[in-house]
Amino acid sequence: MKLRVFDGRRLVLAVTGSISAYKVVDLASKLTQAGALVDVILTESAQQFVSALTFQSVTGRPVYTDLWQSVSGGALPTHIAHVGLAHDADLLAVIPATAHSIARLTHGMADDLLGVTALAATCPVVIAPAMDGSMYHHPAVADNLERLQQRGVWVIEPEVGRFASGLTGQGRLPETPTLMGHLRRVLGQRGPLNGRHVVVSAGGTREAIDPVRFLGNRSSGKQGYALAQAAVDAGADVTLVTTVDLPLPIGVYPVAVESAAQMRDAVLKHAEQADAVIMAAAVADFRPLRPSDQKIKKQEGLGLTLELGRTDDILLALQAKRQQIGRPRVLIGFAAESDQLLTNARRKLEQKGLDLLVANDITAPDAGFAVDTNRVSLLHRDGRQVTLDLMSKAQVAERIIDELALLLA
Repeated sequence: MKLRVFDGRRLVLAVTGSISAYKVVDLASKLTQAGALVDVILTESAQQFVSALTFQSVTGRPVYTDLWQSVSGGALPTHIAHVGLAHDADLLAVIPATAHSIARLTHGMADDLLGVTALAATCPVVIAPAMDGSMYHHPAVADNLERLQQRGVWVIEPEVGRFASGLTGQGRLPETPTLMGHLRRVLGQRGPLNGRHVVVSAGGTREAIDPVRFLGNRSSGKQGYALAQAAVDAGADVTLVTTVDLPLPIGVYPVAVESAAQMRDAVLKHAEQADAVIMAAAVADFRPLRPSDQKIKKQEGLGLTLELGRTDDILLALQAKRQQIGRPRVLIGFAAESDQLLTNARRKLEQKGLDLLVANDITAPDAGFAVDTNRVSLLHRDGRQVTLDLMSKAQVAERIIDELALLLA
């Protein structure tokens, strides 16, 4: 599936001589599927681990191995190879980056295609170190990485795990989803929400009945996490207040909560410095008034009666905070309805003082809770309405973030 943050972007992917080079084939394939134009540079040592033809097959583009021509025999983009590859590139990523290649980049060595491309590049540069044994923590490597970071190079931390040597330590190249997440974060820095702080809530709250039981709802949190990722793709600093444990988008600051009261406190706290709050969470409307400290025992022939009380309305509390301190500047809510969708949604929009409300019909089998797709209507305060037909929750999130960028502008 194409991803907007990658679609049409030209990425130079430099692969150096690490055993983990095989992982980068999958990365190059996934970037291409996401819509990126991927130009691969293979160093001489990298070709000992993976062939140029492999990368050419997954990207559909020439692979470059030296200063003079591509592996297919074609000419380089211009007569000056490093300028041709670096010109108009949106990102240069050195993955994996060996200790040797890191040292060469630090000292500006310019006797191979990677070296001169790095010197000519004006785009963001990302490196993902990968090395065996205790090499990553050697003072020389640490010093080189620190110097590169001082120049603005982004460094993706390697993971802890088992090496090809049989040793265990920090130095393993992360898997493709993690690498993709870091690249999305870097590319998003030039997005329309750069410098903005966005708070997103996700998941359904749980209201305790006793230590093992709770009142909850069917929200999976998928739409909230998609919104957090889309906001990162647009350059925002994102705080995600969540009740669920899904893979966290790279660059997001998570705040774990469980109950509606905990979510209220967390959202209000972070909203004080926020440009926008998107309340995608399904917050319980009711809670047991007297939850038990001990597990309630089942007694034959007897039922259980719960006395319920209302939870605090987080959107109304946010509206009051905005009137008091002017933050958040934009407030977006969700309405999951089973009947009279637009009537109920419009009423909620007005009652809560929202700038935008996202309404979805939870009775549709291909939208709403748990599934990966959604169909929604976007209701604006000024009466405008935009209906989005069935699409992925990631695409819905992108459209909502588009609207948010316009509202902030």
